[in-house]
Amino acid sequence: MASESECVAVAEPPHVHVHLHPDGTEPLAHIAVDYCPEACHHASEDGEIHVTYDDRGGARWRSRCRFLPGGAVAATIRAPAGDTAGLNYNLYLSSLEGSRDMDEIDFEFLGHDKCAVQTNFHVAGGGGREQIHVLPFDSSDGFHHYAIAWGADAIEWRIDGELIRREERVAGEPWPEKPMFLYASVWDASHINDGKWTGTYHGRDAPYVCSYRDIRVPLALSLEDEEDPYKCACVGYASAAIAAADAAEQVDAGDAPAAAAAADAAEEVDAGDAPAATAATDVAEQVDAGDVPASAAAADAVKEVDAGAGKD
Repeated sequence: MASESECVAVAEPPHVHVHLHPDGTEPLAHIAVDYCPEACHHASEDGEIHVTYDDRGGARWRSRCRFLPGGAVAATIRAPAGDTAGLNYNLYLSSLEGSRDMDEIDFEFLGHDKCAVQTNFHVAGGGGREQIHVLPFDSSDGFHHYAIAWGADAIEWRIDGELIRREERVAGEPWPEKPMFLYASVWDASHINDGKWTGTYHGRDAPYVCSYRDIRVPLALSLEDEEDPYKCACVGYASAAIAAADAAEQVDAGDAPAAAAAADAAEEVDAGDAPAATAATDVAEQVDAGDVPASAAAADAVKEVDAGAGKD
């Protein structure tokens, strides 16, 4: 692994990498922020996302829908400046962040070495396929282009158009096949392996900002023909729409109008502060049709949910 002193300075790539756009992709227009939305600024008109890590923690954004194998994702990324020891910043595909049986394909930057990047992929929750790649540049000095092409038979990782890793499917071996969201986050990973993975966070150069431009996603969606907030959500943290829908479905209309339940859930469940899966489960457990108004159940669920900040 290279130290920062070994980095080779290179010219910053152009702002928009038209020549690097994978076939069959389009700009990512809409995102969801899973936690700490105040730390994630989405300038949709400019096609940019800026995630800040400071005393509030970081943030995680994602596409609103999942994608099938056979496409590619890409972004130009500038890593945070300064001494980023302890931090992990990334671009990755995952079927469901936090799920024990998730499929995932990663680019992960390890804060103690900005002249390296880690690639990995997980199948049904199992990883252990990490590779460290030395970069010919400091990832915080400028924007560079990162792309993942994922198909039924192979995965490729590219940086500035150059292939850095290719994995081909082996008969009988597990392979990532679940539809996946595109994710990115900045978080403190100091606790992983006693700080040996990313270093130990000290924050002397905070705030740290990781910037994403020209984000590309596949044209085809996985489970629906258009964005559906009731279906496109990440279990662990997510939209009020999920909690509202679950509350509405489980309440006897004679005792708690679904409209009131949906309104209360939508007002009280912030997509960064209340995991939809937990909220929905709590509502289901607490609402016995005819006994507990859904609005009260939704409020109780929201109050009891951990905000989730500090996770990937």
